[in-house]
Order: sequence, then C-alpha cells, then structure tokens
Amino acid sequence: MTIRHDGLTVDWLGYATVRIETPDGFVVYLDPGRYGVLTGEWTSDSPDAAAAHPEPTDYHARDADLVCVTHGHHYDSDGVERVASEDATVVVHEAVSADELDRDVDAPESLPYDVVRVSDDDHRVVAGADGESVDVWTVAAYNDPEGPYTRADGSVVHPRGEGCGFLLSLDGTTVFWPGDSDAYDGFSRLDVSLFLANISGSVCMDRHDAADLAAALDPDLVLPVHYNTLDFLEADSGAFASDVAKRGVPVVLDER
Repeated sequence: MTIRHDGLTVDWLGYATVRIETPDGFVVYLDPGRYGVLTGEWTSDSPDAAAAHPEPTDYHARDADLVCVTHGHHYDSDGVERVASEDATVVVHEAVSADELDRDVDAPESLPYDVVRVSDDDHRVVAGADGESVDVWTVAAYNDPEGPYTRADGSVVHPRGEGCGFLLSLDGTTVFWPGDSDAYDGFSRLDVSLFLANISGSVCMDRHDAADLAAALDPDLVLPVHYNTLDFLEADSGAFASDVAKRGVPVVLDER
C-alpha cells in the first residue's frame, strides 16, 4: 500500500524503513533495512505481522537522494546500499559505530556516498541532483532512565546520546520520525504535517504514548510504523488509529 499526503508519496516497507518521494522526485529513506524487510527474507508466523507488511521482496531501488539513520539498532549498511543512488547523501547519527554492533556491517564512512554525521541537535540542508533541497533537523531520541521503558537492572535500551529523531522539510511539508524514543513533551513544539508514529512499545513509546503525542503535535496526518515486524514489537494498529481519530487527528494505516 502507498499513501499520499500533501504531494508526498510515502511507503512503509517494514520495521523502521520508510520511503518518501516529493512531487519533483526527491527520494528519502528513513532507517532502511534490518530483519529481512528489504532482502525478501523477512518471515513471521504472526497474523498481525502478516497483515501489517507486504510480501517480502528482494528490494534494490537505489533511487534515494537522501538516507537518514537514527541509531545503531537501525543501521544496516546493506540496506543503505540497496536504496541509495550513486549521488546519495547518507545522514547518520554520530554514535553509530560498526565496531560496536553485534552483526557484520560496513562502517558508514566506508560506504561510497557523501556520509554526514549528525548530533542530537543539528540542522543540515541536503541538495538532490536536480537542485531540490531538503532541510534535515535532528532531535534527541532516547529512553528516560526514570521512565517506563527500562530493564530490570535500571538500564535502558536507548541511552541518551546514542540516537536521534529526524524532522524533514520536503517541498514545504514537514515529516517527523522520532526514531526509538520515549514520547517527550518537547516534541510537541515541532511543526509537523506528517507524523510517522512509532507505536511498538517495549523499547520505546507504545501506541498510547504515541497517540498522546499525536494529539499534542496536531499534525495533518499520522502514519504508524515500526510495529509487528518482530514479536516484541507487536502492537494493535487498529486500536491506535481509533484512539487518534477520536482525538480529531487524521490517521491512516499502511497495511495490506
């Protein structure tokens, strides 16, 4: 399924991977890859997961002008290479390190693209081959050690300083992807047209937190993503959509 919003064409390809294209053909991918969502190897016995995702395909679009990676858990060098064009800019949080990940990936700087590192509070302008540009802002994305998503020993899966969320301005439309984070009050100060809501819970905001944030942001449209790819990410997208709609915020599901 493809959704269209304010001229943008948006596809959720599974897990955290989202493709966005402007009317002029500038293409952005957020967090491409991981868990077989681009390789055709993704499988699940969960009926909810099957409903939430298209049939896995071997995806080699290589059409991205811009690729954004929020943090190490979402970094997949093979995924980046499957979506990035030759002239792509790859924006990666500064804490992402191939040496610190428990899987075989190439370091971001070894990829054959213009790789830009960003902090938790950055602003960059990325130009495409046809001259169109996109504004990229980052926000801190993390679990509060005093919040609901902590381990039994008090540690958190996403410490502060190890990842970010992205606010993009594409052809005059703003898109917010908070990444793997708790839902912070400061997010509500952002001017957001399309909110890509992380509703999985377990390691970040759940559908209730995301619905509260959607109401605070008051965007033009909400699209839930990052759920049901894995067992620990199971979420009731229909209940989320109903909750958000009852608050007067438009919402859509990208599901089969």
